[in-house]
Amino acid sequence: MKKITVLLADDHAVLRDGLKALVNTQPDMEVIGEADNGREAWQKASQLRPDVVVMDISMPEQNGVQATEILKRECPEIKVLVLTAYKDKAYLDQLLKVGASGYVLKLSASEELIEAIRLVSTGETYLDQEMAQKVASSYVRRQLLRGEMRPRELTEREEGVLRLIAQGYSNKEIGGQLNISVKTVESHRSNLMEKLELKSRTDIVRYAVLQGWLQDT
Repeated sequence: MKKITVLLADDHAVLRDGLKALVNTQPDMEVIGEADNGREAWQKASQLRPDVVVMDISMPEQNGVQATEILKRECPEIKVLVLTAYKDKAYLDQLLKVGASGYVLKLSASEELIEAIRLVSTGETYLDQEMAQKVASSYVRRQLLRGEMRPRELTEREEGVLRLIAQGYSNKEIGGQLNISVKTVESHRSNLMEKLELKSRTDIVRYAVLQGWLQDT
């Protein structure tokens, strides 16, 4: 069985040691690298090509948002799971915007982190329950204030495309899964953004949370 390869990025050595021990006790996971600052995180990830980078936000050199943005630009196939003490939705919004696949709070149980790693490694999106509720409530509140909280009919294909976008798949990966061209995926994406009045990937994830599409996370 191929193991899920993981790189740990956190500037606290004691925490990294604990996370490494936790991950390496899983039969389907293996830590293949560590980094203690943001710059080292994306550089090592680019070299080692892990399946998942567990990324802290507050780190020297470059923070987790900056490191994630660079890493996803250089190696879009690598999934980034943010592990942080911050509950500020602004950080979540920034990280989703630059391509992070998940957000877990450090206060969460170790079992939740392990499950999150497994999920994001398959291309799904994982949001801590508390953060998911903030995302959904913020989206609903904004739509209500704008008077736009009305149902929008989606075709089965449109919903399929939107679900995969929310889960972090690229246009090429979506095309492969749905057996359609990249150009068709791009067309669906553009039409959906206009139809639902969504402005960014962050809005797409919010919409998916509101619809209950990510409730298993």
